[in-house]
Amino acid sequence: GRVVLLNFWASWCQPCVDELPALERLAARHAEQGLQVMAVNFRQVDRTVSRFVARQGLALPVLLDVTGSVAEHWTVRILPTSIVIDRQGRAALFAIGDPDWTGAAVRQALDPLW
Repeated sequence: GRVVLLNFWASWCQPCVDELPALERLAARHAEQGLQVMAVNFRQVDRTVSRFVARQGLALPVLLDVTGSVAEHWTVRILPTSIVIDRQGRAALFAIGDPDWTGAAVRQALDPLW
């Protein structure tokens, strides 16, 4: 029943790393509307991800996709990729690369989902 944003990333992907703080701000800004942002790490081991998360002070929930099967399910081919899932569990939006998560275009795309 919530809107979920899955962000596929890796610590070796600089655009991914650059995008994470904006995603944290987006999650905080839309928490009341029920947005849940999940950072899905792509094919890295727990120890590497844990160290990265601690160093960055990342507060988003981080999921591990060690085998890449989750990314494959969603047909993720480029990092970073974000998928917004609507309240009915359907993929509503795809963003490849690092969009302006605070910009008008993102707000306009997300507004109908609340």
